[in-house]
Amino acid sequence: MSDATTEQPSYEEAREELIEVVRTLEAGGTTLEESLALWERGEALAKVCQQWLDGARKRLDDAMGADADADD
Repeated sequence: MSDATTEQPSYEEAREELIEVVRTLEAGGTTLEESLALWERGEALAKVCQQWLDGARKRLDDAMGADADADD
């Protein structure tokens, strides 16, 4: 197993994999065990995406705060 597989994926990578997970679940034809594993993976990917979005929001808020402080 390489180091790349243990690192957190980028937002785009996580989003694309999440889309594939949803497509697979919506298509059906998987066993209950496979569906549960996909659901768990989807939850983990959604969490990764949310962490990226929260981080981006914080950076924007910090930058906007810095701009407001500079105007004072």
